[in-house]
Amino acid sequence: MRTLTTLALLLLLAAPAAHAAKNPQNAADLYAQGLRQLGNGSYTKALESFNRVRNYHRDDPVSVKAQLAIADLHYRRHDFEQAKFAYEEFAKLHPRHDNLDYVTWRIGQSIYRRASKLAGRDQSATRSAVNVWTGYNSRFPESKHGEDVDRLLQRSRNRLATKELQIARYYQREKAWGAVRGRTEQLVRRYPDTEPATEALAMLGTALHAWGNSEEALSVRERLIAAAPDSSHLRQLDRALARPAGTRPDDNVFVRPYRIRGLGLQDPAAAGP
Repeated sequence: MRTLTTLALLLLLAAPAAHAAKNPQNAADLYAQGLRQLGNGSYTKALESFNRVRNYHRDDPVSVKAQLAIADLHYRRHDFEQAKFAYEEFAKLHPRHDNLDYVTWRIGQSIYRRASKLAGRDQSATRSAVNVWTGYNSRFPESKHGEDVDRLLQRSRNRLATKELQIARYYQREKAWGAVRGRTEQLVRRYPDTEPATEALAMLGTALHAWGNSEEALSVRERLIAAAPDSSHLRQLDRALARPAGTRPDDNVFVRPYRIRGLGLQDPAAAGP
């Protein structure tokens, strides 16, 4: 009986040790376990491991790695809203971390990946991504992610410029020249290095001529020649300038907010600049 009792006691003592071997409790082992789980696609288990490191080993340097791993986990799961929050939290807690360039790159990507690719749709997410990435290369001149940021930043700016151009086209069809001028001036000022900027200059010159501002229209033509001398939009502007100049209306004409069928575009702007 005494032998059986001793054996049972030894088994009970050995059980926690075996359990501990399968469930590491130190920060480094927990973090390594989380990485293995992440690599295997076991996101829920990996998140649990990383959270245990972060919550129970706050003073261990590995805890910082676990925080970043949690953000990466959300990004890999395409949970971009949660990823953005996690990356932003990391940047706030560790503003001088060596991987801050990576974190900033990922914050912008987490926003950009949620943006509509159709320029006519709501582009607030694209605009937010541009805000995050503007000045990236100045902040992180040695970052290996700078080239990708430049590529996505240019694509985002083209998308925002295209949205402005679509609105200006609508107003041009309505001959709401004040609104055309306002939109195209804004586009050229904010996105001068984008593809839509050339057409926007032609539309701006046309709008100015239609309002009787022929000298300003000719000045815009010179800008268009300097930017794109062989552009078809230059010929389009020349045809508009060949017509008699118009006159600015005494009062602003109300123009119904635009909507493009299938894209749901809306704008509260009136005809005035």
